[in-house]
Amino acid sequence: MTTTARPAATRVGWTALTALAPAVWGTTYLVTTHLLPAGHPLFAALMRSLPVGLIALLLARRLPRGSWWWKSAVLGVLNMGAFFPLLFLAAQHLPGGVAATLGAAQPVVVAFLAVAILRERLSTWRVAWGVVGVFGVALVVLGPDAALDPVGILAGLAGATSMATGVVLTKRWGRPEDVSALGLAGWQLTAAGLFLLIPALVFDGVPGDIDGPAVGGYLWLGLVGALLTYTLWFAGIRRLPVTATALLGLLSPLVAAVLGAAVAGEALTLVQLAGFAFALTATVAGQLNPPNKKETSLS
Repeated sequence: MTTTARPAATRVGWTALTALAPAVWGTTYLVTTHLLPAGHPLFAALMRSLPVGLIALLLARRLPRGSWWWKSAVLGVLNMGAFFPLLFLAAQHLPGGVAATLGAAQPVVVAFLAVAILRERLSTWRVAWGVVGVFGVALVVLGPDAALDPVGILAGLAGATSMATGVVLTKRWGRPEDVSALGLAGWQLTAAGLFLLIPALVFDGVPGDIDGPAVGGYLWLGLVGALLTYTLWFAGIRRLPVTATALLGLLSPLVAAVLGAAVAGEALTLVQLAGFAFALTATVAGQLNPPNKKETSLS
């Protein structure tokens, strides 16, 4: 293998690993609606973050030092502590398709934040594919009953902006050399859990009907849907272009749509299949370098 091929193969490998995170996040809606007690979104977000955050701290055996105390708190709130409740709020006030479409706008937000925060040149290549991706997701998940509730729309946009900001700041700040991606995930998940602890207990309380399936759901969302996926996500952000990484997030609503159709026993329509083609093409094309950087970037 030539020296040029090695970095390309490495990038493909990291892209594939990082893509597992949003793919697994696509199971969140199904697990939440079919396994967890209804009406306790803050408690679900708490269980998804604090217990596994503490587990990660024990495994990594590293605590933040210096500025990383406040950086971990900021990133934890943006990536999880605020994002999780806003995601649930959007889902409560909007049909799932509308909420998913708003979330799919995250790569476009990341592209512009990368200019403001990272001082990168605006890649019109990835912005364009981000728009194509949003269009594709909309074709997959939007139905004729799509309603536009103002609270839900604000929550959906705020959630997308929150995580987009967290992604870009994660890229900017990186992580200390002696700290693993697992350690960084542990810092953030713990910070998010502490941020959610009092609101969850005050406003939601502990559900009284936690049964076996609910325990399984909490374990899946925490161990796999948070600890494993955020470890992969943060490792990928460090190694891949941030806007390209954000485009992998389009996989989340697509996986959710496939699982939803499978559970309902419904076949996907031609329009939905076309949407899949648009979204998947945008996801793959967004990982490629622009064909002509001078033409596809703006200062």
